[in-house]
Amino acid sequence: MRLLTFKRGGYLGLGCLLGGEVLDLNRAFERHLGDSFKNVEGPFNLDMLSLLDLGSRGLEEARKALSGAEALKREGEAQGLYEEEVLLKLEEVEVKAPIPRPRKNIVCLGLNYVEHVEEARKRRGGSDLSLPEAPVFFTKAPTSVIGPYDDIIYPRATSQLDYEVELALVLGRRGKYISRREAYDYIAGYMVFNDVTARDLQRRHRQWFRGKSLDTFSPMGPYLVTSDEIADPMNLEMGLKVNGETRQRSNTGNMIFKPPEILEVLSAGMTLEPGDVIATGTPSGVGMARGPEGLLKPGDVVEAWIEGIGALRNRVVAER
Repeated sequence: MRLLTFKRGGYLGLGCLLGGEVLDLNRAFERHLGDSFKNVEGPFNLDMLSLLDLGSRGLEEARKALSGAEALKREGEAQGLYEEEVLLKLEEVEVKAPIPRPRKNIVCLGLNYVEHVEEARKRRGGSDLSLPEAPVFFTKAPTSVIGPYDDIIYPRATSQLDYEVELALVLGRRGKYISRREAYDYIAGYMVFNDVTARDLQRRHRQWFRGKSLDTFSPMGPYLVTSDEIADPMNLEMGLKVNGETRQRSNTGNMIFKPPEILEVLSAGMTLEPGDVIATGTPSGVGMARGPEGLLKPGDVVEAWIEGIGALRNRVVAER
């Protein structure tokens, strides 16, 4: 499934993509479409986090509703779904971040692609920067999240704005001391993530949190693609363009630390929860590696994409 959060007028909804249409899951659940939540009376007001909190049952009920809508469309009996606004045209809604406000900081990995470590080494004049022996974690504030098509605000606080395309994991189960063997069972799905960064702040403060947590610095989406849709998350082509020019191109298989090891290390002594977002690092081609001319400027359009998941398209706009 391709789950999404959408806005229509003043209504913020939870949906599932059905071709070029959006199935409003809460309205579908209230009608027990496809026998979803058959013995539960509404009203339903689930968002992405509360759906994930239900664990495998939440996703299964969503699949039932989706199957029910597909069946009615095949049989030519879906008119009622349109009349009751259970089915909406995708162009009639505004697609927001799948999780517009995560409960916790977004966990990120630095230096998780060999080629990115190499370009960082060259940028430092051939320093002895070595490949990490363990995952390098940092976090981003949840207030930095924006949707897949929202503007990235170029804040007055920086003069060196950069981009980083990444694969993001979204957890669907609570866990601690997660083994590598079971790690994928904890992942509900995947998103495209752009780890927007203020390079000057990153250097000035000698850590990554501030330079990566400014407002609008975490575009994500466009959908939460459930794990069953991705046959091999470690063999996905990925890339990023600025104004149509390819800047980054790689494959998720080039990660140094793969999701099983990331979850095993991160969950050792720390409880992970449904809805936690983990961005797995960026490949080479970031703007700063190209010098000042490679950094973003107001008016730029940044497109980040991952095979099988989708694409973000965000315009850079100067802060007023």
